[in-house]
Amino acid sequence: MAEPKKKSRRRFILGGLSVAGALVVGWGMLPPRQRLNASRPLPVENGEVALNGWIKIGADGIVSVVMHKSEMGQGIHAALQMLVAEEMDLPMSMVRPMHASMDKIYGNVAVFPESLPFHPDNQGKIKQGAQWMVAKLARELGVQMTGGSSSIKDAWGPMREAGAIARSMLLVAAAKEWGASPDQCRTRDGAVHHADGRRLGYGDLAAKAAYAEPQELRLKDPGDFKLIGKSQPRTDTIFKVNGEAKYGIDARPADLLYAAVRMCPQIGGTLKKFDADAVKSMRDVVQVVDCNGAGGVPAVAVLANSYWSAKLAMEALPVEWNPGAHAGLSSMEIDNGLRRQLDSEEGFAYYTSGDVSSVDGQFKIVEAEYRAPFLAHAAMEPINCTAQLVDGKLHIWTSTQAPTFAVEAAAKTAKLKIEDVTLHMSYLGGGFGRRLEVDMVAQATAIAMQAKGRPVQVIWSREDDFAHDMYRPAALARFTAKLDKDNRVVSYVNKSASGSVTHQFLQRNLGLPPAGPDKATAEGEFDLPYEFPHQHIAHVIVESAVPLGNWRSVGHSHNAFFKESFIDELAVAAGKDTVEFRRSLLTRHPRHLAVLNAAVEKAGRPEAGRALGVALHQSFGSIVAQVAEVSLQGKEIRVHKVTCAIDCGLAVNPNIIAQQMESAVVFGLCAALHGEITLQDGRVQQSNFHDYPVLRMLQAPQVDTIIMPSALPPAGVGEPATPPIAPAVANALFSLTGQRLRSLPLRLG
Repeated sequence: MAEPKKKSRRRFILGGLSVAGALVVGWGMLPPRQRLNASRPLPVENGEVALNGWIKIGADGIVSVVMHKSEMGQGIHAALQMLVAEEMDLPMSMVRPMHASMDKIYGNVAVFPESLPFHPDNQGKIKQGAQWMVAKLARELGVQMTGGSSSIKDAWGPMREAGAIARSMLLVAAAKEWGASPDQCRTRDGAVHHADGRRLGYGDLAAKAAYAEPQELRLKDPGDFKLIGKSQPRTDTIFKVNGEAKYGIDARPADLLYAAVRMCPQIGGTLKKFDADAVKSMRDVVQVVDCNGAGGVPAVAVLANSYWSAKLAMEALPVEWNPGAHAGLSSMEIDNGLRRQLDSEEGFAYYTSGDVSSVDGQFKIVEAEYRAPFLAHAAMEPINCTAQLVDGKLHIWTSTQAPTFAVEAAAKTAKLKIEDVTLHMSYLGGGFGRRLEVDMVAQATAIAMQAKGRPVQVIWSREDDFAHDMYRPAALARFTAKLDKDNRVVSYVNKSASGSVTHQFLQRNLGLPPAGPDKATAEGEFDLPYEFPHQHIAHVIVESAVPLGNWRSVGHSHNAFFKESFIDELAVAAGKDTVEFRRSLLTRHPRHLAVLNAAVEKAGRPEAGRALGVALHQSFGSIVAQVAEVSLQGKEIRVHKVTCAIDCGLAVNPNIIAQQMESAVVFGLCAALHGEITLQDGRVQQSNFHDYPVLRMLQAPQVDTIIMPSALPPAGVGEPATPPIAPAVANALFSLTGQRLRSLPLRLG
């Protein structure tokens, strides 16, 4: 009998892959998992009734709506409540917010497909299929987070559907109560009305509606909207004005200890030793502990019965550090490294059209190099986290944009199961991407593990915050364009270099090794709308010893400055008006052209002694054009007015959109005029607002916002107005001075 053939390892692996591939294809054909009902019912009290995973109704008819997004100043809770109130025919006065529990139906689905490196003009089946699969995977992961200007985009479907189904259940319950047909009933102002005049409030119907079978799902036609599309006041303002709003730093569990920390000042350094005995006798000091590197940075904490006592003791604590491998790291060395990589590496091509190598002959060549520095987040609420470990159960109080990552970091640090960690959510005093990180949660957990059951509140000083941020990357970009004899751009090449935020973020929070391209490095460069016949846009990822993180608008924040400044340079080289030059490149992009025209028309002409600068940029699904009116007072740059037009799809709450445009402009101006983190000897040199200034109220410009009408689904709002402001100001300065500023922050020589 013949000896059986041995199955090779390669054959075994390939066979396994084919089976896995079939499973993936089969899984991909299935509809996405539902986002209506959570794994556990909503908690109820005092006669409340939950109708699904998003909505519960009190006996008084007040409807509580789950808020699965963090409120960090952007006003998102009002807009989320509007989605449900609209579909339930509720006045806003009858809606209340409640924080989401840790459940996968509240996971952010919308943000993940946006990370795929597809050009916005690409509407092909490969892109649609990839986004479909990634969205399905995101639903399975259920990562609860607020970022990527995705809140309304993510909530638009599930929250409206939850409201529409709840409304249908109430209609069915009322019809049954009256012995009528649901078609004879209508909803209005938090009640069901019969055609004959009878009325039942939602509170009266809720208990019976919980058992009603809803009719076929029918979302409102936009033409019937009564709330969506109309400005509504923010629902959090009163609490922030009267002091009722609670932030992470306001947590006050009983028997609270306060912790001041000192972290290794050098990147990559380690703890050598500290002398706890030197401060143990100081007033209110309870304990001195080693944080064991939790959160990624070696640190020592002093625990005391007041924060001031902890801070004074920490300042007096003798601590010695080992410098580590990056003790000589400097900003100059980092910049030189980026230049070397641009010189030697081709990078990953994110977008190519035509063939730039075929463009040969006698052309006018325009070249430029642009630079952007590291940036800190500098949110107003100091970094903080409160933790308590008792009987194997951990409680966390913190301001976070990423509840899922916060709970996982706490559980991993304390070696607990996820279900043994309880997160107490609060308002955030600013986030800007910094609170997507959970280093402070791991650190607080490590300290609480040594506090003998007492809760511990860790508060970083402003100096701690600046020295141990997750910074926006430093970046370098080069451009080369060729103009023909008619001054038309025929070839456009852009190559840039920076560290990868995504690689570091995924490694810190998911343990994934850094690999592959990262759309965030080249976003704002490769996805430009301008219709050059031959384009090649590439990026080189350079490993960064400096910790990198998401900063409001991420790669767009600096790439828009690079790209829109160079577009102005091309207009000047072509001898054309900068606005007309852009218009000529948008013949197949009517939405972009309409936004540009709206901003330019509204801006009008500048006052004497001032100049206008223009920038147009698409990010997070929205298109923004800005016109900055700028003057010089000596060498001081003054921005007097910014006209901002945005096409963000259907505008849910125009009032909040206008506020977000103003916020994003001011935030972007802080970086454009002042923001810069520098390093010397492996240490961050900036320590507080005296050497990392932000815009003062008297420096803030007037911001006029135009919201373009649209019937498209809502797109991002929180970040898209940040990227265009730096190039708009730089382009205005060129008109004023003839000097082209190619480095941020903008400084006149």
